[in-house]
Amino acid sequence: KSAVTTALAAGIDVRMITGDHAVTAQAIGASLGLGPGAISGAELRKLSDDELRQLLPGLHVFGRVSPEDKVRLARLMQEAGQVVAMTGDAVNDAAALKQADIGVAMGSGSEVTKQAGKIVLTDDNFATLVRAVDLGRDIYRRITSYVKLQLTVLSSVLPAYDFPWRRGIG
Repeated sequence: KSAVTTALAAGIDVRMITGDHAVTAQAIGASLGLGPGAISGAELRKLSDDELRQLLPGLHVFGRVSPEDKVRLARLMQEAGQVVAMTGDAVNDAAALKQADIGVAMGSGSEVTKQAGKIVLTDDNFATLVRAVDLGRDIYRRITSYVKLQLTVLSSVLPAYDFPWRRGIG
């Protein structure tokens, strides 16, 4: 629960997409602090892509979904410009992990899922994934700060440099 809270505070839109019963999924989603919107796989399949796109920002819990539903959800979120990370452990998650920008297989999961994922989370802990995102953001921030510093230094040095073409040479 604390990892989900940390992820939400960091601006990560956490959604639970599961094959478990929709009522169970909704109860777990509520206890984790996910958004209020919940839908079952049967309801999901009745919606067109356009209808689902409109509802998607308000939906955070998906219960009794099929592997095809998971792939569809990942694709629609990508089409909306979102970077999609998907976790999974079973063979039926492999297609969705392949579709996602970042497929995260659980280390205790099937070999098929591990092969489909880009990352294998060996400890099966969502908190580890959230920590990895935090570290990645920190590394990105440090690199961009360094590049900005170097560009600033170069921009102040280069105007004073006596380039040959300024003297008509070359």
